[in-house]
Amino acid sequence: MGLAVLALLAWAGTTGSPTGRRAWRLLVPAIALSAVVAGVFSLLRGTWPTGLLLVAAGLAMAAVARTPPLRGPAPPPRATPDTGTLAAARSVLGVGPEASRDEILAAHARLIRRIHPDAGGTDGLAAHLNAARDRLLEG
Repeated sequence: MGLAVLALLAWAGTTGSPTGRRAWRLLVPAIALSAVVAGVFSLLRGTWPTGLLLVAAGLAMAAVARTPPLRGPAPPPRATPDTGTLAAARSVLGVGPEASRDEILAAHARLIRRIHPDAGGTDGLAAHLNAARDRLLEG
């Protein structure tokens, strides 16, 4: 039985595919439960050192299996363009100080086609473009 467990561990550890990782995530709790059950059985039969060792190992494996994987640090937040001033709004849309309403709308339409959420962009970038357009049209 021990050799079968070792073979399963070796198989799960060597497969680099997502299926292998999923198998590993299912295999470790099963081994932990098996170790606890075998430890309790050993304790009932009177072999205290073996039983305590198996129960401790099973509980340790269960604790490790429930621990989420370590991830790297979160990336720093990206700086968002400020659209509060007219100069900042002009730079977001790429228009000059003398841009007419039609030029502002054309620049907004050209940029929003690229970064609209439906075209693969993000909601945040689309919101900044809309805020810049609104700031220039009102001011």
